[in-house]
Amino acid sequence: MLGIEARGFILGSALARELRTGFVPVRKPGKLPGRTLVQEYALEYGTDRIEMHEDALPRGARVLIVDDVLATGGTLRAALSLAAQLELEVVGAAVLVELLALQGREKWANDVPLLATLSY
Repeated sequence: MLGIEARGFILGSALARELRTGFVPVRKPGKLPGRTLVQEYALEYGTDRIEMHEDALPRGARVLIVDDVLATGGTLRAALSLAAQLELEVVGAAVLVELLALQGREKWANDVPLLATLSY
């Protein structure tokens, strides 16, 4: 389970506990000790970066990416890129809320299922 900072930690860790699996935090830069992989992504007003430990999971591990909101899709796509760098198998992504007006789903990877609990 990959949980994106910060509310993705709450949702992702709860799901990981329920599914009896591990949890890996995906954080803003400079908050994780040790060696990390970094992915930059575009915001409406600039750029940002996220990172995760490069040794968090073995190559080929199956993961679900969890975040609180799907807006433009930049953060989820960046997490997907981090997973690809580690050769992880992303089986899906889940968000609590999808903001339809921002069309983030249209920019999502079509071969990876995306579940939103609430869309408006």
